[in-house]
Amino acid sequence: MDGIRYLVDNGIKWRAMPADYPPWRTIYGFARRWAAAGVIGDQLRRAVRISSGKTPRAAAVIVDSQSVKASETVSRDTRGYDPAKKINGRKRHLVVDTRGLVLLVMVTPAGITDRDAAREVLFRLRLTHPEIATVWADSAYAGTLVTWAKTRLDLTIKTVRRPPEAAGFVVLPRLSWVVERSLSWIMRARRHCRDHERLPQVSETLLTWASITLMTRRRTRKPLRWTKRQPSAQTDLAAAA
Repeated sequence: MDGIRYLVDNGIKWRAMPADYPPWRTIYGFARRWAAAGVIGDQLRRAVRISSGKTPRAAAVIVDSQSVKASETVSRDTRGYDPAKKINGRKRHLVVDTRGLVLLVMVTPAGITDRDAAREVLFRLRLTHPEIATVWADSAYAGTLVTWAKTRLDLTIKTVRRPPEAAGFVVLPRLSWVVERSLSWIMRARRHCRDHERLPQVSETLLTWASITLMTRRRTRKPLRWTKRQPSAQTDLAAAA
């Protein structure tokens, strides 16, 4: 586990794993199997939600995507061009709860629109998290997707639209900014500043491990304890004056 987190956080190559860790093939195998099982992430998410006063399972989630550039190791079949962001690479689709904790990750070529990829994302979400009832999203997920999700998956999609008079970057109301914050947290891991993986499934695995690292830090973070400051001699003289 330390080897997985070392690779994700520092952005090294698989074959550049230090000799203090097990062979890179062993670490690669455990990373794929543990991420596919999903047990670690689910248990951590429940513990973090309970410690923050929330229910163990979320009923409402937020979905959004992020386009990133791809390295030369990414094949032409698994990459694409996003004309809106002007990025040649891949697109990461994230589903998070209201606390910003990741529930689902899916990686596609950047040329696939959010509305088209959302059908597969929501289908996976329904299979793995049947308790979800509401999905918040931006205007890119509006249209026929709303009706399809309600009819086929019994999911209610609520879109948050950008104010028409807004200019430049604007924080959207409701919960859309939560997933943007989660994406920025994941980008702190140097492995995810660019997509280097040959297979999209490996990218999904390492993105999942970045979210696991965030949850472990939040779970072990000690709460701040404010203590009453003792007045000094100078404070007493100033008060007397």
